[in-house]
Amino acid sequence: MADQYIALIIGLLVFLASLISVETGISVALIEISLGVIGGNFLKLTPTPWLTFLSGFGGILLTFLAGAEVDLIILREKAKESLLLGGISFLAPFLGTIVYCHWVAHWTLNASIIGGIALSTTSLAVVYAVLVETGLTNYEIGKIIMASCFITDLGTALALSLIFAEFNAFTLIFAGVSIFVIIIMPKISPSIFKRYGERVIEPEIKFLFFILFLFIYIAKLGSSHAILPAFVTGLVLSKNFSENRLLQRKLRVIAFAMITPFFFINGGMNISLKLLYQHLGLFVILFGVKQVTKIVGIYPFAKRYVPKEAMFTTLLMSTGLTMGTISSMFGLSSGIINQGQFSVLVAAVVISAILPTFIAQKWFYPSHVMDGNGSSTEDQKIGGEDV
Repeated sequence: MADQYIALIIGLLVFLASLISVETGISVALIEISLGVIGGNFLKLTPTPWLTFLSGFGGILLTFLAGAEVDLIILREKAKESLLLGGISFLAPFLGTIVYCHWVAHWTLNASIIGGIALSTTSLAVVYAVLVETGLTNYEIGKIIMASCFITDLGTALALSLIFAEFNAFTLIFAGVSIFVIIIMPKISPSIFKRYGERVIEPEIKFLFFILFLFIYIAKLGSSHAILPAFVTGLVLSKNFSENRLLQRKLRVIAFAMITPFFFINGGMNISLKLLYQHLGLFVILFGVKQVTKIVGIYPFAKRYVPKEAMFTTLLMSTGLTMGTISSMFGLSSGIINQGQFSVLVAAVVISAILPTFIAQKWFYPSHVMDGNGSSTEDQKIGGEDV
């Protein structure tokens, strides 16, 4: 299929998603995923190298921005809450899925572990997009959720890396370069932002993109993934971004306007409705396993530490997308799972990005936070919700 046709249809879907988001107030990320499903199954859209790369970069950029939103002070002050919420958010679905897949669905042990890793995730990308659109990144509850999501996906990344690691000479280089960049970025970034910021050609944003491309390149060489160093780099730069809101806003605009839509559209395109229909029962069960284990695990802790926003927090942390899709792709490409298992896992992951988030925004949105602290600023008008 011609690249031009794919670009044309995706451009139309991205534009329509924005209009629908503005008119309905639903997160644009969820609408883009849904339109991606339509595009992949009814409009003959298929992944191409350029789309796959842009999608991957969009996920890395979102993860970096999500890290930059984590308040280090809140992370230190709420370390106990974040560790408990994030830790159980990973462990409960990880173990629950392995038990069901291996002993009930009779998958191989390695396939069951892949399933556990894929369904243990919390989508930093989706959660971050929702929190930015609703303005909750400015409030303590949003920062606690982001910190907890970081702990969850840290567990997912470590599990995938340690259990199925394929170490080579470049793995050490990847680790070394990542650590070096993470250490040096807070030292050199302020001077770069000050010297080259506020120019039309935006050298400081190009510098940040270069760093993310560096992570992607060395991660590929080291048979690893750039998500973890990208998030941690955003985390260590969070103070710089909090002191430079203009840079943060410009980076958000670039990301949400043109780059991250490819990530969400491509996520929806990964679902084969035909294969999903053939394994519909298994899909429903696995989606249920993820949601039940997440809710049963998270809610008691959320009720204790963020009682007024307990269900909102629980539902947002029951999402999944980036790491879940990556884990499933790893299992398929490595021959650990088959195409049917892959379709079921990816569908369960993507639906978990849509349904819990929709319910959280529709019926459990903590409007009292905004009512008690005033309205958000113009900076939060990224997607469909103007709060």
